[in-house]
Amino acid sequence: MDLDDAIREASVPRPRRAAITPSPIVKPLPPGLFVVHGTSAETRWEAMQGQGYHTPNDRFFVRNHTATPLIDAPTWRLWLHGSGLRTPRSLSYEELLALPCTTVDAAIECAGNGRAFFESQQGERTPGIPWRLGGVGVARWRGVPLSTVLGLAGVTTDAVDVMPRGLDAHYVENGVDLGPVRRPLPIAKALDDVLIAYEMNGRPLPPDHGFPARLVVPGWSGIASIKWLGGIEVSAAPLSSPWSTRLYRMHGPGYPAEGGDPLTGQVVKSAFELPWEATLQAGRQHVLRGRSWSGGGHIVKVEVSVDGGRTWPAAQTRGPRLARAWAPWHVAWAPERPGPYVLMARATDETGATQPIEARYNRLGYHFDGVVRHPVTVVP
Repeated sequence: MDLDDAIREASVPRPRRAAITPSPIVKPLPPGLFVVHGTSAETRWEAMQGQGYHTPNDRFFVRNHTATPLIDAPTWRLWLHGSGLRTPRSLSYEELLALPCTTVDAAIECAGNGRAFFESQQGERTPGIPWRLGGVGVARWRGVPLSTVLGLAGVTTDAVDVMPRGLDAHYVENGVDLGPVRRPLPIAKALDDVLIAYEMNGRPLPPDHGFPARLVVPGWSGIASIKWLGGIEVSAAPLSSPWSTRLYRMHGPGYPAEGGDPLTGQVVKSAFELPWEATLQAGRQHVLRGRSWSGGGHIVKVEVSVDGGRTWPAAQTRGPRLARAWAPWHVAWAPERPGPYVLMARATDETGATQPIEARYNRLGYHFDGVVRHPVTVVP
């Protein structure tokens, strides 16, 4: 049973969604902060220079399959339904805000973050948004644990999957209507650390980031963190959607013909807080700053090479190294000679996973974890 069926069965109006905005993205996208990719926008890493641990809301990347909807909070309802619930019900915005809440510092990252490097570094073409590394951000999310909300409707012992569904417009690909974005979660993950968030960095969710409520699924690919929640189905039978069958799976050499398992945990990555092809001055000391993160656990080591990978001195981490977020780091560098250089950073997480020099190829360009070669030029 999908959300529309649940609403019809309850004999109540469909949740109200206001008109789609004229632009796919509501917030301003100054070119100094973002690279725009159609309906999505990538954060420029130099825009994080001088910022704190969290990505400010005005600099947080946007991943839209269609366009940002404007949701009317007073008439919004979250519908809980499905064969895995004892007493299906709905919640208003006010009822959601009245429930016991918690705060989580967590990264949201597009599964295709780093996709551009499959081609630019490895000569392997992949379709999709050509993100460099700006399809990630860390925020302080406030909301209600998904387990608390589902508990209000009574999860049955035979429940296996949870399907959150967004109120965004239907996504049409090659003439095929795939419906609104939705993707199942295993019941174990749903009841573990998933949050229904209504605040981002101390403010109500901005429209582009899921107002009035969204999921935050720590450590997992961003596609799991459904925005503009309208309904959640809990099922005693396995659930699927185009975002778990054809999309967001690994396809290509070495993977099954139907694709690998649906993507879950994110991989290890590192980025410099520098413009791409930055210019630095010779004969003076520079402090190179960056951040590393992993869906597998907190970062335990970061190494930086300024000589194309011949040597790898350790960087110093600073501030928190939260497993659900990232670890800021820095290293001093005093280039003596002008010319082109390649900066490289690689991180290791608590599970022992380390960034390889090259990422394993997959046709859709997901989960690039290779060491990125960041070009800079040193001038006299």
